[in-house]
Amino acid sequence: MESIREIYKIGYGPSSSHTMGPRKAAEQFRARTKNAINYRVTLYGSLAATGKGHMTDIVVLEALKPTRTEFIWEPEKFLSYHPNAMKFEALDLAGKTFEEWTVYSVGGGKITDGKKENETPRIYELTTMTDILNRMNKTGQSYWEYVEMVEGPELFDYLYEVWAMMQNTIKRGLEAEGLLPGGLKIRRKAASYFIKSKAFSGSLKKKTLTFAYALAVSEENASGGLVVTAPTCGSSGVVPSVLYRLKESMEFSDRKIVRALATAGLFGNIVKENASISGAEVGCQGEVGTACSMAAAAACQLLGGTPAQIEYAAEMGIEHHLGLTCDPIGGLVQAPCIERNAFAAEKALNAATYALLSDGRHIVSFDKIVKTMNQTGHDLPSIYRETSEGGMAIFGL
Repeated sequence: MESIREIYKIGYGPSSSHTMGPRKAAEQFRARTKNAINYRVTLYGSLAATGKGHMTDIVVLEALKPTRTEFIWEPEKFLSYHPNAMKFEALDLAGKTFEEWTVYSVGGGKITDGKKENETPRIYELTTMTDILNRMNKTGQSYWEYVEMVEGPELFDYLYEVWAMMQNTIKRGLEAEGLLPGGLKIRRKAASYFIKSKAFSGSLKKKTLTFAYALAVSEENASGGLVVTAPTCGSSGVVPSVLYRLKESMEFSDRKIVRALATAGLFGNIVKENASISGAEVGCQGEVGTACSMAAAAACQLLGGTPAQIEYAAEMGIEHHLGLTCDPIGGLVQAPCIERNAFAAEKALNAATYALLSDGRHIVSFDKIVKTMNQTGHDLPSIYRETSEGGMAIFGL
């Protein structure tokens, strides 16, 4: 498996697959073809189907300017490697292609051309939770200690940066008001939900705050703001809102929070390795479901859970999102995406609590639920996998 740095990437929304990844690809192609007179960019599959709503063309134009760029949209054509495919062509003065590059945006802001020599280094020898749990039973390590052993203590310098950005995004989102861009006329709700929470007490106040914090991040993402993928932009509100709520109510130190982030990243990494975190590949269960799983694991660890209880909490986060479709209205990361982040955050806290009441034993292991999610996602018709051709994308307006 790769470093969990690949799970937590700082960048601009609204979509890690449709904006963050394509922007990175365009910048890399531009860097090696500076003598191009014109560019031609072909978007395939999901990137073409929802690219305009996700602002794919805008970020690519920004990365390639001032050179003139032509777009070709191929929503019906899916390349075999991944549904999010794009081809960059650099043209000379005669209009002929002198260099081209086909690249895939595979989720979480990661891009790949499918060639092994260009892949991100793999540093985790163990790639299943079963093997990791067996190791911890022998060594007595916790999840975050295992992550530190593999990646080194310097990883936590980056996780402190990630946590600082997550908190800043929440604070920005709680201050912002008005309409979200895109034409759906959806108003930001985080600021008003936060104010309304002041009138409540006890569990209702905590629940309302969780909603407000998740909305704050998701609304910032929907407006193209700076967020942290966890594991994607579209699901970026779940983990920060859960950790912010727990830090606020339980007074956890930042050190404990970043350790929880390490654990959450490990679970997200296993999903990414053995299934997918791309909505275009497996539906929203791979994005919001994985985010809920990560947040549940982090919360369970913070609240004193054993490795077995943490694994159980993470398993429930995915299990209770199985079959969740990715059918954004208008191709925008707004409806139903924003609300899903809020509900998944609360569900993550419930999963952690439920697991803490148990002894950690359960029938379906984390590895099995990841395998189930992957199969379920590939069984979903393509109209429910980030193409905006079915479900709420059609009937939601």
